[in-house]
Amino acid sequence: MSCGRRHGGFTLIEILVTLFILAIGLLGLAGMQALAQKTELESYQRAQALILPAANPVGFTNRGQIASFAQRNRLPSMYAQKEYVDAGGLMSYGPSLLDMARRAAIYVDKILKGAKPAELPVEQPTKFELVINLKTAKALGLTIPQSLLRRADQVIQ
Repeated sequence: MSCGRRHGGFTLIEILVTLFILAIGLLGLAGMQALAQKTELESYQRAQALILPAANPVGFTNRGQIASFAQRNRLPSMYAQKEYVDAGGLMSYGPSLLDMARRAAIYVDKILKGAKPAELPVEQPTKFELVINLKTAKALGLTIPQSLLRRADQVIQ
């Protein structure tokens, strides 16, 4: 079973990340940590990276613990939101939440001025941010190529 192959509209990675997030929600972070300690040697040594591609409230609330978990297990980590990198994750690439909030404010303004919401066009994010945490990269023994560092919107030293 390939991680990139689609299964019912989702990739295997998307399914596994969703299950991981659901497990955190059901077991709580303490339960996940106990589970991780029991299975760390068995399963997490086989993992080569941690990818958290979508925003979700449970993961976002526990972003510090998730980033710490990845570092303890020497897993390079990739996220969709820069706040995870601020909390110690390796890197993120995703839509700018600040830009999306600004765009939402423009929509609110148009609606308050009488525009019908159903007539406003649906917009996709247009500004994406690449954030890299060099402190985490160093702790993991990784060297980030200069070409990638030059493209980053923010580099955390």
